[in-house]
Amino acid sequence: MGFDERVREFQGSSATVELAAKVAGVVPGKIAKTLSFKVDDKCILVVAAGDTKIDNKKYKEKFKTRAKMLSPDDVIKYTGHAVGGVCPFDIKDESTKVYLDISMKRFETVLPAAGSSNSCVELTLDELEVASKFTEWVDVCKL
Repeated sequence: MGFDERVREFQGSSATVELAAKVAGVVPGKIAKTLSFKVDDKCILVVAAGDTKIDNKKYKEKFKTRAKMLSPDDVIKYTGHAVGGVCPFDIKDESTKVYLDISMKRFETVLPAAGSSNSCVELTLDELEVASKFTEWVDVCKL
């Protein structure tokens, strides 16, 4: 996607928001965490600011089901990435839809994982939209 030179690899783990923020030197909100859910026997990804949590009521209103995260094995099966390194691009199962949460709109750039538990790439929101082939912006999180 042309971001290779911008991928940052760390000596330490960036598998959690807290670890990623520390090694990248940013506030936790700038970490774009990619959460994997099961909806109608398919995987969806919700990319949200690192300092948020899923709001179950908003999630259910949007997706018409309760928030059920995938097992670690299913995350690999659908995304091709292990938990802690799931990124919203280069997804194994092309039917997987990517939703971007508005919680990230506070920032000019965000840092999603780059496919491993010790990497990230800094992207503008426009770049994230293109790279993730996102379905739509949603409001399913709370601070």
